[in-house]
Amino acid sequence: MLQIRAMAPADSVHDLTRLLHRAYARLGAMGLNYTAVDQAPEVTARRIEGGQCYIAEWSGALAGTIVVKPTYAVNECAYFTRPGVAAVHQFGVEPTLQGHGIGRALLAQSERWAQERSFRELAMDTAEQATHLIDLYGRLGYEHVDWVQWTGKVYRSVVLSKRLD
Repeated sequence: MLQIRAMAPADSVHDLTRLLHRAYARLGAMGLNYTAVDQAPEVTARRIEGGQCYIAEWSGALAGTIVVKPTYAVNECAYFTRPGVAAVHQFGVEPTLQGHGIGRALLAQSERWAQERSFRELAMDTAEQATHLIDLYGRLGYEHVDWVQWTGKVYRSVVLSKRLD
């Protein structure tokens, strides 16, 4: 029923963007201006560049996505530039399918990607007000390691990381 695969050239960036809008709507309703709340398809495509985008399908339909990227040379989040740290972004699951393990499977695939490339950690960030996400990531082994204030965001983000060794 659940399949995780690499994004293929035939996959629609427009469909992926619409999924992200739905997945981030709850966060947008909280007043949090995450990029994925209302980004254009061109932004979705740009945020995939230089990384690996995974697609989750549930019974053949688009159900979730995540992008995992290697260590950044330069980034507003200093933690993402630390040697051996890969990062995930643009992580969302169709709201009606949340709670079925889709997000966990996407994260596990990203962790495998990072381990196969000898990264020691996988990091991410989310708004400190998104306590439901921070709690979920904590249960999956991610620990609070830093803070970041992204340019243009009305919230401060918690940086979370999981050791992969």
